[in-house]
Amino acid sequence: MTKDNTPPVSRKPDGRPAEVSPASDIDAFLKQARAMGAPVEGRGRLIFALDATMSRQPTWDTACRLQGEMFDEAGKVGGLEVQLVYFRGYGECRASRWVSDTRALRDLMTGIAVQGGQTQIGKVLSHARREARARKVAAVVFVGDALEEPIDTLAQKAGELGLLGVRMFAFQEGRDPQVEAGFRELARLTGGAYARFDTNAAGELAQLLRAVAAYAAGGLKALERRGGTSDRLLLAQMRPR
Repeated sequence: MTKDNTPPVSRKPDGRPAEVSPASDIDAFLKQARAMGAPVEGRGRLIFALDATMSRQPTWDTACRLQGEMFDEAGKVGGLEVQLVYFRGYGECRASRWVSDTRALRDLMTGIAVQGGQTQIGKVLSHARREARARKVAAVVFVGDALEEPIDTLAQKAGELGLLGVRMFAFQEGRDPQVEAGFRELARLTGGAYARFDTNAAGELAQLLRAVAAYAAGGLKALERRGGTSDRLLLAQMRPR
């Protein structure tokens, strides 16, 4: 297997120039992340990853509200821990601690401002792989509107995630057909599912996230027991293991 040289997700100030990653912003993020409660053993684990690059600026306020509601929905599912990961700017990719109080992550996420830069989906996948090797991760939810990295490289990492039993649920904001094709492929390779992040369909998004959270906490059987429209949409794409 090819050695992965992708640098790990930063968890402390990395010395980058202030104009790329303002020290006050990074310090505030890390201070809040350290203050979050420790994880509880035996819970399902869900990584929630966000593209916070400048292309999402026109809809960012609305998207933040919907993403915050997603955290609220995840918090309604018992037996679940959530970790927030986001990337923006040039090389900035950060992760919170694992927490069961999703309100803390919601408040943290809504304080993030977008910055110009390229997508860093590869870092998200590499981070998820490291977390899954340390302790089981059920799923990764990714919300973004662009894919600017070589799809073959991302596909290899997604395939490795799938081998570790981690399913990726890719939510696309916008209707770029090339982005859709890439997101669908990453979801397929992990045995996960694709859906559109439609800022005009908040209710549907909440149902989809609730379905993902139910899967992360209780597996396919939990999703099958729910039997709703969103559950069937995901199940139709998810291949059994």
